[in-house]
Amino acid sequence: MNLLILGGGASGLIAAIEAARVPACRVTLLERQARVGRKLLATGNGRCNLTNTDLSPVHFHGADAAFAQNVLRRFGLEDTLSFFSGLGLLTAAEPGGRVYPFSDSANSVADVLRLTAEQRGVRIVTGAEARSAVRSGRGFSVETEEASYQADRLIVACGGAAGAKLGGGVGGYRLLEGFGHRRTKLYPSLVQLRADDRCTRALKGVRADAEIALRDGTRVLARSAGEIQFTEYGVSGPAAFEISRTAAQYTGRAQLCLDLVRTLPQTQVLAMLTQKAAAFPELTAENLLTGMLHNRLGRTVVQRCELAFETRLGALTEAALSRVAACIKRFTLPFAGTLGFESAQVTAGGIETAGFDPNTMQSCLVPGLYACGEVLDVDGDCGGYNLQWAWSSGRLAGRSAGGAV
Repeated sequence: MNLLILGGGASGLIAAIEAARVPACRVTLLERQARVGRKLLATGNGRCNLTNTDLSPVHFHGADAAFAQNVLRRFGLEDTLSFFSGLGLLTAAEPGGRVYPFSDSANSVADVLRLTAEQRGVRIVTGAEARSAVRSGRGFSVETEEASYQADRLIVACGGAAGAKLGGGVGGYRLLEGFGHRRTKLYPSLVQLRADDRCTRALKGVRADAEIALRDGTRVLARSAGEIQFTEYGVSGPAAFEISRTAAQYTGRAQLCLDLVRTLPQTQVLAMLTQKAAAFPELTAENLLTGMLHNRLGRTVVQRCELAFETRLGALTEAALSRVAACIKRFTLPFAGTLGFESAQVTAGGIETAGFDPNTMQSCLVPGLYACGEVLDVDGDCGGYNLQWAWSSGRLAGRSAGGAV
């Protein structure tokens, strides 16, 4: 039996490895990039956050949450760790639940997957983008620019629209739509936020441990907390990524509200400022927040509160200090959307999961056709969830298409 897999990313590689366990299954994997696993190398800032110790349903999104959970139950955290351990990969969990290769290098993950696939006899063809895929007799015919491939079964693991430079694209959607499947609207996710405020340029590179909320008036649309980083166009960092899925879909007027000292109540912040002003009356306002915030960020807050840098702390009124405390707890930026798919790590939306069997990943419309990974309408939060979906769905697709299920 010949199996053809389109896409050599995370889901495609694990699908190939699992299918190749079946002796009678001959597996060919086509990857349009010059090498397989390229997008893996960029995940987790090059460290590859391959899963998370907390795989609660709340971390996964899509039109049908039950579909993803059914697949994840079949190959969860312990299964994933055992799988990679069996390939010789050491892993380590960090506080907060993120799991990385012990080497702290994404290359380790990509290498063990590629080597295992090759060792199991998977034929890997790089630089081969599927231009078309059609039914041919009882099987499938796939055309690339250079060649034609025939297969009894076909797995589409082409990934999503995010990260075109790393292999993302819309080819997988088109192929599956050609077989009658429908696609939801696509949005960039795990992507940087844009803010219509010139101050972010001056703060470029400044990091803070903050709470960030997307607000429409008094209504909180999304909220997260953790590291944020200011950029010349707005805000980046894990906490910003967490709310980017909601942000990308929102079309109204909104604000980004940052709590720059999220562990302290505003009353305590004000008390600290009052104490500092009393202890150092000759110090200037430019240095009011030195020791509390990054210097550039502290000066920006002081400017926001319309305090002259040369004003001595002893001359600051209680009202002025209260304004500074309030600004620290609610540092606002006009929200101006998100960056696009070229900057996004993940695509929200995709081919509707209603058209696939969650027990096998096989198409309900076309027998012998399977799909897995980001091309489907399932995406996860920042923290290893999207790779876990890739492992779980890819493994199931590979085992099913290969005949092991």
